[in-house]
Amino acid sequence: MSFKDQIDPKKLPQHLAVIMDGNGRWAKQQGKFRTFGHEKGTKAVREITEACAEINIPYLTLYAFSTENWNRPRLEVELLMKLLVSSLKKEIKTLQDNNIKLNAIGNLEALPKKAQRELEEVIDKTKENNRMMLTLALSYGSREEITKTIQEISHKVKNNLISPGDIDEEIIQKHLYTQNLPDVDLLIRTSGEQRISNFLLWQIAYAELYFTDILWPDYTKNHLFEAIVNYQNRERRFGKTSEQLS
Repeated sequence: MSFKDQIDPKKLPQHLAVIMDGNGRWAKQQGKFRTFGHEKGTKAVREITEACAEINIPYLTLYAFSTENWNRPRLEVELLMKLLVSSLKKEIKTLQDNNIKLNAIGNLEALPKKAQRELEEVIDKTKENNRMMLTLALSYGSREEITKTIQEISHKVKNNLISPGDIDEEIIQKHLYTQNLPDVDLLIRTSGEQRISNFLLWQIAYAELYFTDILWPDYTKNHLFEAIVNYQNRERRFGKTSEQLS
């Protein structure tokens, strides 16, 4: 029986997040420049996005470019930004054909103007789609997000718009980049690394973590379905005991 056939449609993660890691190492194994790996990785993005829509996962968030990635060599960053623009242009048909709405989180103003314009255009063109929301985390860092959130709430407290005693998890959630997204149920990281790398630290408080040695350009829908089967075989207790759940 295939992994897809083992998936229980009633126990799907509502929000799946992916740290797409290993493009550079994949390229090195092929004797190519790192940029070749990033280009190959866009095909995996398309396949995984289509696979999530296929099995009706409503929210998919991909860690596409972190705040720390700006520290990479200038030429690699420039290539990644050009690749972002070209990919958005190419994948608009995939999004429309699969009824997928595009969303983006992060310090988007830090992106080149051309990338911002292309991103805004695709977001606008897909805003009525409702099968799945694909969120790209771009120039994103969770510590930066949380810092921004604290600054915004502090400003409202100073101006008597919020009372300090009223600050709770709901108030914080409403000021995060992900205010319109549910918490993450399953976080997948490829390439064998086992760390979170400043990604959705608030939102993954009770997420199941799944690490695989597969490099991102080699990651297929079958690998995704395997991860989901693994997720469905886990017991999610949210602080309770097994006896309480049963």
